Amino acid sequence: MQLTSPQLTSWLSSVFDDEIVKIIFSNPTPSNVYKKTEALKKDNDFLISNYTDKQVFNKHVSFWDCINFTSEQLKKYKQCNLFSPQYEYTIKISKKDKIFVSERINKNPTTVSLQHNRTKNYIIKEGTIIPLLVDMGIFTKDGKIVNSMHDKFRQINRMLEIIDDNISKTNAKHLNIVDFGCGKSYLTFVVYYYLKFIKKIDCHITGLDLKEEVIKNCNASAKKYGYDNLEFLVGDIKDYHPNLDIDIVICLHACDIATDYALFNAIKWNAKMIWAVPCCQHEINQQFKSSSFNILNRYGIAKERISALLTDIIRCNLLKAQGYNVDLLEFIDLEATPKNLLIRAFKSNIPQKTKKEMLDEVKELMKEYNFEQTLFNLLYNKK
Repeated sequence: MQLTSPQLTSWLSSVFDDEIVKIIFSNPTPSNVYKKTEALKKDNDFLISNYTDKQVFNKHVSFWDCINFTSEQLKKYKQCNLFSPQYEYTIKISKKDKIFVSERINKNPTTVSLQHNRTKNYIIKEGTIIPLLVDMGIFTKDGKIVNSMHDKFRQINRMLEIIDDNISKTNAKHLNIVDFGCGKSYLTFVVYYYLKFIKKIDCHITGLDLKEEVIKNCNASAKKYGYDNLEFLVGDIKDYHPNLDIDIVICLHACDIATDYALFNAIKWNAKMIWAVPCCQHEINQQFKSSSFNILNRYGIAKERISALLTDIIRCNLLKAQGYNVDLLEFIDLEATPKNLLIRAFKSNIPQKTKKEMLDEVKELMKEYNFEQTLFNLLYNKK
């Protein structure tokens, strides 16, 4: 089967849901210094081995970053074989850079390391009786996943795994969290459950949204489950002023520049962690012009996507300029919409030289393509 690059990313996501335990990259490109790369599953990491003619260089990659790692390696190799206990998946890239994928029953399972994680080690496990997930229609009353909800179950756990990756690096005893644009608050409730009952971390979470009826229903549900430190308020991201020191800001699918206001608030409050999935990014697309690269202006849908990527890149750079380590990850939201990019930021000690470089890059980009950007203006062009 032949795939485009975006289709390959989606295909890889489904493949990794099959508990991949071994990956082999072969047929290196001429510029690749390695002859072969192997990845073996070890607990929640992959042990990566890069082979030259005489040496091997090892490192570890988080399981949840392995899709990105695989995509990057496919720029250096023309073939990749991924093994699960039951299947072998193959990716081949032709001389004309066409992508072909296939799958077959794994005829030699003894060659695949199965020492760790034979079953997916989800944070929220099937069989756990959680009234919240029963009411959401994800679990049956006896804790089984509803057949039509397997995708949503994986998506919820995917988000928790991203969050857990940051939380586990701290010794937090208490966390104050704001969830901007919380909507029906599926994630808000699940995060509260995860922190309070799985991680045993005391927490206070505030969900903010403009829809009064939605907020009313969310508060009723919080009361029903006995989630005393979970509250929901009607309000606008721009105007919200917390009465607590905020540790974490979550912002999923806030439209256009609303994400910038959420990130600005997080920076202003010196939040330790930020998770944001931007949406509907029109601002740069409406301004974007390039005299040097007219080709970028020519095709509407391409210009729209380029503008969205530029927006996310700028936000990541600005967060780094403000002292955050930043990752840009692919993420599937809880409503099973197409994949988006998730900005994950963690407060750190970023050198002043790096901060300046990040900011200068943004300024140069804005100058080259003749646009302004809201988060930049909020941070540096205050009136």
